[in-house]
Amino acid sequence: MGLKVFRTEFEELANYKFIRNDVRFLIGQTERYLSEGIRIGKYFDTGRGRVINQEYVEENEGVYPLYSSQTQDDGIFGMIDTYDFDGEYLTWTTDGANAGQVFYRNGKFTCTNVCGIAKLKKGIDLEINLKFLPYLLNTITKFYVSTASGNPKLMNNVFEEIKIPQIPKEKQDQIVIQIEPIEQKIKELKNQIQPTQTIINKVFAREFGFDLASFEELKHQSHFYLDLFNVALSKDLRSAVKFNSNKYNFLKESIFIKSTFREVINLSNTTLGRQITPNFIIEESDYYYVNANSLKNFVFDETVLTPIDVDFFNKNKHLRVEQNDILLVASGEGSIGKSAIFNSELDCITSQFVMKIGFKKNANVQYIHYYMQSIFFQLTVEKFKKGMGNMTNIFVSQLKDFPILLSEKQQQIVDEIKAELGEQEKVIKTIAEERNKIDKLIENSIWNEN
Repeated sequence: MGLKVFRTEFEELANYKFIRNDVRFLIGQTERYLSEGIRIGKYFDTGRGRVINQEYVEENEGVYPLYSSQTQDDGIFGMIDTYDFDGEYLTWTTDGANAGQVFYRNGKFTCTNVCGIAKLKKGIDLEINLKFLPYLLNTITKFYVSTASGNPKLMNNVFEEIKIPQIPKEKQDQIVIQIEPIEQKIKELKNQIQPTQTIINKVFAREFGFDLASFEELKHQSHFYLDLFNVALSKDLRSAVKFNSNKYNFLKESIFIKSTFREVINLSNTTLGRQITPNFIIEESDYYYVNANSLKNFVFDETVLTPIDVDFFNKNKHLRVEQNDILLVASGEGSIGKSAIFNSELDCITSQFVMKIGFKKNANVQYIHYYMQSIFFQLTVEKFKKGMGNMTNIFVSQLKDFPILLSEKQQQIVDEIKAELGEQEKVIKTIAEERNKIDKLIENSIWNEN
């Protein structure tokens, strides 16, 4: 791919509502994006979805798509039995890493609260192909996404201020026709991709002779018989139905009773972090504080670390994260149970919501981390986490007794999972190349190039 070279005048930046000076925003001719064209709010009514959690989806399965902030699977969070919207709409992600991503929707659907909704106003005569518009907006919205809070956002009031270039309807229609076969190819490629957890689950299930198909059926059972004797077996004596679902029955199987984390972790080097006060947070430092947002994708992300004062680090130096420690989100619904192997050279300590896990000398850390991404570990966390509402917790005293599947073929299992994930990365790369073709078509339409 060739290097793009351009010149941007600093005087030009002063004309923008959002002063963005990082390279990805200085692409030349940006005034075409920000000052010309028609304003979205003049022609579209906007709104938001509603708060819907995973538990609601599981209890109300149906045929209507529920869209969320994610961009995988066309943004589908699940399928439910009711719908809030019916017709042609645009939706966009309002919060998170995918903020500003726009989609075309047509039919009956529902959105979560982190989705914005835009519908063409009644009686408006606007020559626009709604299928074309998301492609156009996805080249523009990045200029309007706010990152001031550390969590990217594109709120409704800002979305309404976006101006889009006026491109002849005939040209829009032509581009949509050109894009359709590319999108079809992308769809076929996406069908080859499996979620990382699915790949991991299949490898572990095959290796340990676990019936994954029957297990998946149990996960979706909404009505089941509950033996009160089994409730009494729980250490916490939790009687709520959600803690006694049949999907947790796997924990009673012999392969899950055989080994626990106590066999692989170094308890003297496993601990929760420390709470920090704002006066120890500084703008620049060689020492950092790890929060849950560094672990949310099961890969350690050092770009979102918090710089801290050296005195706070030295005071808590005994909590310093070491290479090949696993960091586990130990508190907070939505992230609890997520983890990452620490592979950074930076000096870090963790927050009180993140557990630093050290391991015995001969432990295969990558194998353990794959297991911690599996449905088996995630459901163990779901069943035994303590607390209520959004403030649920896992403690070291619990983790050491959590079951773990151990095998003499640990490295072989690691190599197999890595190989399958590597093949998926090739497909993902091909999808990105196809997406670039679409972006080029849209860019050419904006700059009136053939």
